Amino acid sequence: MNRIDKKFKELKRNDKKAFIAFIMAGDPSLSVTEKLIHKLVSSGADIIELGVPFSDPIADGPTIQKASERGLKSKTTLAGVFSLVKKVRVQIQAPIVFLIYYNLVFHYGLGRFVKDAVQSGVDGVVIPDLPPEESKELRKIAKKKRFAVIHLLAPTSSIERIRKVSKAATGFIYYVSLTGTTGARKNLPKELGENLKAIKKITNVPVCVGFGVSAPAQVKEVQKFSDGAIVGSAIIKVIEKNIGNKDLVKKVGRFVKNLKGV
Repeated sequence: MNRIDKKFKELKRNDKKAFIAFIMAGDPSLSVTEKLIHKLVSSGADIIELGVPFSDPIADGPTIQKASERGLKSKTTLAGVFSLVKKVRVQIQAPIVFLIYYNLVFHYGLGRFVKDAVQSGVDGVVIPDLPPEESKELRKIAKKKRFAVIHLLAPTSSIERIRKVSKAATGFIYYVSLTGTTGARKNLPKELGENLKAIKKITNVPVCVGFGVSAPAQVKEVQKFSDGAIVGSAIIKVIEKNIGNKDLVKKVGRFVKNLKGV
């Protein structure tokens, strides 16, 4: 059992749902990212999802694409992000999950990636462009290290697909709330609740919802039907708006507390 499993058990015991905060490593610098991780946890984030900058982030909308560009501009590397996690792990026990594209993992080497991730204190990975059919080798390595490989489901996923992802996923399942790329939305899909109920009937793996979740009411709505809400673009917009502002970290903390209703 790794930190992700422990966190979901703890939340369930206390009749609570997860709040997962996504930020991009190196946006605007790794030193700011370090401060942001501490602030997100102290502001109530249960799990940190940390993006690793990539030149062609196919699942991401304009907000996260720009954050990725800023991360690359600040010369953020995968090795640098591992070092950052190792540093924050001294004080932080909250689970940390990477969102990374497969090209980076493949070139780093699957075994080396999992080994370095676990040694630095990363608990799991979301790879948007790696479907379950292609993840067997990674999952085999990850299982030995109790490292979670988190797979995605979408509104278009068939029952057969839900079963396949449920069998492959560890840590939690990332449910993409809508078709399209990431980004804040005014309204979540009407069929969200029904879709999540159908998934929950099939799987025992926690299901968390991302893409489009950007307001306190949406966080509450999502948490009614799922095991957690994932917020990324809305937090990144606050970062983007305050680059160069000495209160950037404080403002992000206030925003997260507001999303959680703290």
